Amino acid sequence: MKLKEQFNQKGLRITKQRQIVMEVVEKHKGRHLSSSEIFELVKENYSGIGLATIYRTLPLLEKMKLLSKICLDDGCVRYEPYAPKEQEHHHLICVKCGAVYEVEADLLGIEEKQIIMNNHFSTQNYMVKLYGYCKTCAEEDVV
Repeated sequence: MKLKEQFNQKGLRITKQRQIVMEVVEKHKGRHLSSSEIFELVKENYSGIGLATIYRTLPLLEKMKLLSKICLDDGCVRYEPYAPKEQEHHHLICVKCGAVYEVEADLLGIEEKQIIMNNHFSTQNYMVKLYGYCKTCAEEDVV
């Protein structure tokens, strides 16, 4: 569904600023951008959009399930395009250089269903974060 249609369904207008923010995040998919990084990328081509606009737009896009907010334990809230539950992915995080890699695999599978049943809990989504060393950092430590 097109972005304009999604906004219209919610009774909202698709402003140029909202469209630009969404385009920037989509263009940099896989980078897990912070709000200040999004602002810097937007500013490259659209200097008239201020940081306050970015701060107002990101929660709206998250509420509309166009973006997902993620915390990778680096002190920043980051954003990525929303992925429905069946397309969820997880993250490998290098503790040395901070690189983040996406893993598209069902890491919980049947265990998730058992956890839900045992705790009478309804999940919206979940994220698994695995910490360790990326290939480059692991090789540097060996040398």
